[in-house]
Amino acid sequence: MSGTPLVSVVVPTRNSARTLGRLLRSLQAQSYPAIEIVVVDNDSSDDTLSIASEYADILVTRGPERSAQRNQGVALSSGEYVLILDSDMVVAPATVAACVAAAQETHAAAVVVPERTMGSGFLARCRALERRCYEGDPTIEAARFFTRHAFTSFGGYDNTLTGPEDWDLPARMKRSGEVVSRAKDALIAHDEEGVRLGAHLRKKYYYGKSFGPYVRRHPDLARTQLTPLRPAILRNWRRLAAEPVLGVGVIALKMADFAAGGLGLASATLPPRLPWHGGENPR
Repeated sequence: MSGTPLVSVVVPTRNSARTLGRLLRSLQAQSYPAIEIVVVDNDSSDDTLSIASEYADILVTRGPERSAQRNQGVALSSGEYVLILDSDMVVAPATVAACVAAAQETHAAAVVVPERTMGSGFLARCRALERRCYEGDPTIEAARFFTRHAFTSFGGYDNTLTGPEDWDLPARMKRSGEVVSRAKDALIAHDEEGVRLGAHLRKKYYYGKSFGPYVRRHPDLARTQLTPLRPAILRNWRRLAAEPVLGVGVIALKMADFAAGGLGLASATLPPRLPWHGGENPR
């Protein structure tokens, strides 16, 4: 391995014009000198492509969902390491360097990067408090940084999953004995400014459709993740109590998330109803 291995950063996009430029500028501002930016767009109708073209080393169009986009981006990239980001993120300047250091020092196949939520609305502030409760929890935090060898050896993300794929890939690695470490002095911030409850719950409903295969694959892990009150929330009750209004908001939000995800799961697993063509009412 060279002293400064190339890191390929893969970003799937779809109508991401509001946030993409800020993410790509944060990648250009990294202290690490060897970064390749790969943007995989899914037929955006806004200015996403023109923004990406200013910064990306590789820019392609691919669907139908982000797991396939991510896998395609890795396949087109050249780095010894890959970092998977979403278009609504911002990366602190030392993050890529910290990921490489963690991977090399621990011989890890994957590295978790600490994440925070930013945004000024009530829902965003609830999400920020919730995410602080998950810091250092290996059942919730998901690795985003991988060696290319490990990523390709495990087949990348499961293209049939949207939502739980972030947990699934590192879990498969851990099950096979691979090391998953955590970066120090690194940070990814999620921009949730302006998020609305209806859109948030629709996303949870959509994600819930993928959880059947995930639960069957990782039943023990899923039991701790897919509950209205995760163990990490209960362990951090003092943190919630210190901000009671937001704390109640976090609990209410998790209950709503659980209901929306459960409905999504049910919609994907229940048999389809036969069409009714008149006559006697179906029972």
